[in-house]
Parts: sequence; C-alpha cells; structure tokens
Amino acid sequence: MFGPLSDKYPSIYPRGETIEIPGWIAFDKKVLHFQGYWDDQKTLYGYIHHLEIRYYLADDTIEIKELQAEAGGEPAFMFLRRGKLPKLYKDLAAPGHDSNYTVLNVLGSALGNRRYIMDPLDCGKETIDYYCEKDLSIGAIINCYGRKIVLTDCDSFTRAYYAEKYGISEFTPLQIPDSQKLFKIIPPPKQRELPPWNGFGTHEDSAQNCITVEPKAPFKDFKKFLMYDRDGLDSHILRFAARMKSKIPENCDRNFIISYYLTDDTMAIFETARKNSGFKTSCFLSRCKVKLPGQKMFDSKPPCCYTPQHMFIGATLIVNDFEFILIDADEYCLRFMELNASQYPKANIGLIMDKVREKLRPIYKDFVAANVNAEQETKVISYDKLRSQLCQIMGPDFTEHDMVTISRAFSAVCYKERYDRDKIRAMTLTELKRFLWDDLDRLKEYLIQADTNRTGKLSQKGCRTVLKSCRLPLDNVLIDKILSVMKKDENCEIIYEDLLQFFDRNVNPMSDVPPSNIKFELWWGSEKEPEAGTMIDWCEFNKYLDLEYTFTEAIKDASIDDTLKGVDQQNNTYKE
Repeated sequence: MFGPLSDKYPSIYPRGETIEIPGWIAFDKKVLHFQGYWDDQKTLYGYIHHLEIRYYLADDTIEIKELQAEAGGEPAFMFLRRGKLPKLYKDLAAPGHDSNYTVLNVLGSALGNRRYIMDPLDCGKETIDYYCEKDLSIGAIINCYGRKIVLTDCDSFTRAYYAEKYGISEFTPLQIPDSQKLFKIIPPPKQRELPPWNGFGTHEDSAQNCITVEPKAPFKDFKKFLMYDRDGLDSHILRFAARMKSKIPENCDRNFIISYYLTDDTMAIFETARKNSGFKTSCFLSRCKVKLPGQKMFDSKPPCCYTPQHMFIGATLIVNDFEFILIDADEYCLRFMELNASQYPKANIGLIMDKVREKLRPIYKDFVAANVNAEQETKVISYDKLRSQLCQIMGPDFTEHDMVTISRAFSAVCYKERYDRDKIRAMTLTELKRFLWDDLDRLKEYLIQADTNRTGKLSQKGCRTVLKSCRLPLDNVLIDKILSVMKKDENCEIIYEDLLQFFDRNVNPMSDVPPSNIKFELWWGSEKEPEAGTMIDWCEFNKYLDLEYTFTEAIKDASIDDTLKGVDQQNNTYKE
C-alpha cells in the first residue's frame, strides 16, 4: 500500500553528491607547530628571540610565543596574540580601518535622529592577504608586523601533515645563529661609603638607617636561618668547654661552656661553678655576635666577628678582654664538624694526615721503632703517648683538635660487656624459679604458632610479643637483654630453638645467683662505653699513613752500598 520511505520523503541532496565538512569541524584541535627565531641584535640591548609559531588549521589563525632561555633570562611571554596575520604591513592602521562598513554620509543633527549612508559596493575596501598553511615551511621568513621571523623546525604532526597533503619529504632543520653581539663588561658599582659608627645600636642597624631614610630592620640571612635552625634533635649548636686564662689564680679554675649558634653566628657563654669556689652558675655572656680583637671600634666598615672556623679545641678566644681557652667539645659538636669536614679543616682527617705524613716521611723509621714493643706485637697505643710524639714532630701548628680528630678516626674498641650470655641466663633462671614459672611447653607452642612459615625463626618484635603473652615474670629490661644475646641469622631474626634451650633448666644447668635490682643492674647507663679515642689502633694508623715503602727503599740503599763496598775491596786486592 505504501512505498519506500525514500519515495515519500526524497533527500534534499542529489544522489552521488558528498557533503563537504566545514574546516572548523574537520581541523578542530589540529595545530601546526613550528620553531623559529627573530634576530633583534641590531637594536640596543637586543638579542635573538627563540619563538614557537602555532598555526591553527580550524580558522587559519597564527599564535607566536617566545620561549624562555635555558640559562636564566626573562620568563616566557606571548609574542603575538592569536589571530590572522597579514602578509604586508605598512604602518599602524587608523581607528575604524578594519570595520566591515564604509560610511559615506551622516544625516540629521540630533543625536537620536542621525542616519548613516553606507557604501553597499565597498569601493574603498582593501583586500588583505593573510598567511596560510602554504606559506609556512622550514626556512620560510614571516613578516610579523615588521619583524622578520625565520622558521627553523617543526614537530612530527606538522611533518606528517605536509607529507600527506603536499608530498613534501625534506624537513631538514636549520641552525639558530649564535649571538654575535659583544657585551661590554660593566664594572660592579662602587660601594657606598658610610659614616663611622656612632656607638648607638649595632653596626647593621646603623648602616641600614644610613642607606634609607625610612627606618628598616637590618637584613638577615633567611636561607642560612632555614639551613641551620633547630631540626628535632639536630640543634646546630657547637658547645665547647673552656677555661679562663687570667692573672688571677681564682679565675683560672673557673669552668665555662661556650655555645656557638650556627643559625646567626652568635655566641653565648655560661659558667658552671664548682662547690665552694665562690662563684655561682650563671650566664657570663648573653647571646650576641662577638667581634675579633684588635679592630677599630668607631669605623664605617662592619667589624669581623668570630666564625665557626675559629671554634676548635685548643683555640684561644678573647671576649670583652677576657681570654678563654677551649679545652673540650661535646659529641654532637665533634660529629657535626667531622660530617662537614670541608668547612672545618681541624676536623678533616685527610688534611691532618697529609701534614703528618710529610713530617714523618724522613723520620718514619725512628717513629715506628719508638712505638713498637719488641717483646709483644703492638696493636694499640695510648692517646697521651701518641700525642706527645706528634706534638714534638709537628710543632706549634699541631692543635689539640687535630689530635682529637686522629684519635676518633683510628679509635680502638676496648669495650667489654658487663654481663655476658651466661650471667644473663643465670639471672633469668633465678627469676623464673623465684616466681615458680614452669610452662615451657606452652611457650614452645606459642612460638611455633607465631612461626606461620615454619622457618624456625622469628623477629625480635615477634619473640617479645610471645614472651609477654606467656606472662613470663621478667622485667622488660631483662627481656630486651635476653633477646640481644640470642643466636640470629643474617637477617637479624632470632632462632627460637635457642630461646627455648635458654629457658630450659635441664639444658646446661646453672647455679642460682643472689637476687639483685635488675632494673638498675641492666640499665643502659650502668654500662657506659669508654670515650672514643682513649686508645688508638696502631695498625690502622700506620696503614693510613702508607709510609712502609720507606723501609724497602732503605734496605735497597743499604744493599747497594754493601755491593759497592765489596767491589771497591775487590779492586784494591787486584791492585795489590
């Protein structure tokens, strides 16, 4: 009854005719990217501008952006805003030049009754030719409102587009010329000579008020403040023990602590008084910058103050006409200086040993003979013995801090534990017997249950959890000591079979020990380690010196002398 739908509603397009897709749809978000440059070296302070040219295929507009230089320079900015770029540019157009209508006459005098007669033929309208994609290629020169821009390269999409549409296969990039402009070296500006300090306030405050009319606070090094400010337990404070050097005998026995703050190079001095000395513990000098002695007080230049390099053991500081000698430093100070050895020469073991090596080279044989014991092998040497010898050899330039650095670098470990494994086991079995604990089977069951992989090993944390769950009548300090003496593998995991044998009274029975205060006896402070450097490893010290070849050279010279003497004697016999 009814025919096809196409017969009733025929198509508006003839058959065989294709619909042309508009460019703003076909080329949406498709951009041709070119690299180029604009040489502006002819003008004053001009340079070569590195540019990125973007051609939008959707509406044939061009956008140019300047790229930032690799080594600093001004930030990148937009060189040309997106729009159509005319090929010819004469001068700046007058207002209304780009209007779509040409007004021939204006009729009417009143503002509201005015009428305009337009030119329907656009006789005076100029035809403007704009840049298109055919005008862009590597090596082409674009006139951007009087600025000659040379295209040097393009991206992969642009190359594929031109190869497919225009059959272009040659895309050799051009080199951007180097800047040939000779820059004149401008001398640094002369420093402003300030008037002498008048004694009011600090030098920095007075200088800042002389530079500007408006009073401002002195400039502070904020970067240094962030670098050396307190960070948790890292205080960045160098503390030294000091003694006062004075003609008054009572002052020579006074003890001081000098704190140097790295965050702002200030110094504070505190006195720690001894009993019945007549002095009390107090602040000797509040935190401030300390000037070096021997400087003019009222001078226009800022005074030189003590720096961290002036602080070392054996140094002499003069603070407000009081003379202090640094005799010791805390562990944090010594370690900080050793970690930053490039800034502190007195803590640089490499520089110190180089000086010692040069001094010991001619007398190394006598030096070794004086420290080697012929009866038994010498492995360690005392601090005082090596110090006395090096002070005689090195002279007055060898400071106490140099010796401390050597002793810490080659320190011999002479530490013996107060309680070994057997003593710990005897104390443990005595405690278990005293509290009537005998549940070894349950402990074994819990250990096996905790070992899910059946490796026979548990971590220290896992063993502590199992021991606490079994309600062993042992103190936490004793449990930590037990776990520290257990057998471990390469991953520091405890072999819990050894732990079971440790608690088994039938395995290697031990006699009971008298009851004692376990918390006090096993406290970490009761087993104080000896100070580093009291004994020096003689073998490591000589190994670092690396002067053993002097012995071989001496032996060779002696053998040559003996050979020459033998030849001379033989020649004399022939002559006779």
